[in-house]
Amino acid sequence: MTDKFQIVGSLLRPSELLEYKTQIEHRDDIQYPFYQEFDGYEQCEAKAIDSVVQDQIKHDLSIITDGEYSKSMWHLDFVWGFQGIERYIADHGYFFRDTDGSSKYETRKDIGLRITGELGAKNHHFLKSFEQLKNSAGDRETKLCVPSPSHIFGELSWSDNIGGTDSVYKDAKELKAGLVKAYKDFVQDFADAGGEILQFDDCLWELFADDNPNSPYTGENIDQEQVQALAAEFIDINNTVIDFGHELGLKMWTHNCRGNYDSRNMGGGSYVKIANLFLKQLKYDRFFLEWDDDRAGSLEALEVFRDKPDTEIVLGLLSSKTNTLDDEERVLRLLDEASSIIDKDRLLLSHQCGFASCDGGNELTQAEQWAKIHQGQKIAQQYWER
Repeated sequence: MTDKFQIVGSLLRPSELLEYKTQIEHRDDIQYPFYQEFDGYEQCEAKAIDSVVQDQIKHDLSIITDGEYSKSMWHLDFVWGFQGIERYIADHGYFFRDTDGSSKYETRKDIGLRITGELGAKNHHFLKSFEQLKNSAGDRETKLCVPSPSHIFGELSWSDNIGGTDSVYKDAKELKAGLVKAYKDFVQDFADAGGEILQFDDCLWELFADDNPNSPYTGENIDQEQVQALAAEFIDINNTVIDFGHELGLKMWTHNCRGNYDSRNMGGGSYVKIANLFLKQLKYDRFFLEWDDDRAGSLEALEVFRDKPDTEIVLGLLSSKTNTLDDEERVLRLLDEASSIIDKDRLLLSHQCGFASCDGGNELTQAEQWAKIHQGQKIAQQYWER
């Protein structure tokens, strides 16, 4: 086993579990976690989680997740479990770039979030899933992945959830305070349940990169002072919760994603352009970053970590989107380049994202997934033990 290779979190789900997830997708008259609506669903999910945990142990992964089998989507299930949230099927899903690089690819549509009351996350169902994960993993280290506070703040504040005469939160400031309180409640419960590693996943950093052609914040007529102020809000809401997690003795990690749905991505934007914001100022202990293709730009963005000696960086140089093995020469070359900037003892290797951020997963088989994981383990062992 080498702990220098890591998985981001999600793994391809078995077909019997996907049958339930597909039914959930098309109904908004049901309440999270949906077990009471589908006979056998809770038992199927629990069995699948136990199985995927044993698969990870068998394949010598050092930090175990539930494969995100308890979720339909990487971020929304967490919010569906909040008090004060109502889920609904929206007019459209999220829009990703299709494989041709230009046309749009629409996701599932059950992404609507309506704030109906004060937000809260006490006794969240994720804690029950986490307890099952810990029991199944035995003495292996575990982590739980949830969306970052800033990502959910962005999604909620860019909707019609604030500012109306009947809104629970009258403005973004009130929403931010309510969301921080809900997250702190969850983080406290997670620590009390024996949690050690909490990973905040985030998809919005690249919106602030001025070389991102897919961002609403790029262009000549954009008020960049206002954009920078919003970036500062995102950083602050995350750091507030990160600090609280650290006070409780938790390791606080993050994965920054550029979109991962059915092997499609959401857009560009280089890390260099946001390095002095999100990479430098966020207080995470470990950053999972994506360099599987040219969209992320050069590795020189790692320079900002020179002055953060206790921070670890997981280089997502491998691709979870493809069904073929990765170019090992490229990976080794980039590892050498990264270690010329940051001491190699602070670096780790991963795929750029999980294999199934949303339930359908990327376009590869489970056998191909494990072959790619084995390749990552082999490269890591070769590189760090030489």
